[in-house]
Amino acid sequence: QVQLVESGGGLVQAGGSLRLSCAASGLTFSSSSMGWFRQAPGKERKFVAAINWRGESTYYGDSVKGRFTISRDNAKNTVYLQMNSLKPEDTALYYCAAKLRLPSGLPGEYPYWGQGTRVTVSS
Repeated sequence: QVQLVESGGGLVQAGGSLRLSCAASGLTFSSSSMGWFRQAPGKERKFVAAINWRGESTYYGDSVKGRFTISRDNAKNTVYLQMNSLKPEDTALYYCAAKLRLPSGLPGEYPYWGQGTRVTVSS
């Protein structure tokens, strides 16, 4: 059974930083592409970042480019999202997702999802 468990969310002031973690089990992590998505209240789930299985290719949504960094540690079966220069509009529930083969920015292409971790950025 695949499990993805996010952690690291919380309340932070605008301009601050947070690092999210997603621990994976039940899948061949080193063969999986990983993604981060977020969903604000009343809005659709949106792509944040993705990374390929080796960690050599990363992709970002336009609104987070230059501020967020995705990385992974295959030895720890964990993917990270370093979030800097946070803005109130970054407030959302952040989800980790996994898929085989190439990474994608489309939520529908990810079969495995975590429960999410909440990030709140105050102004």
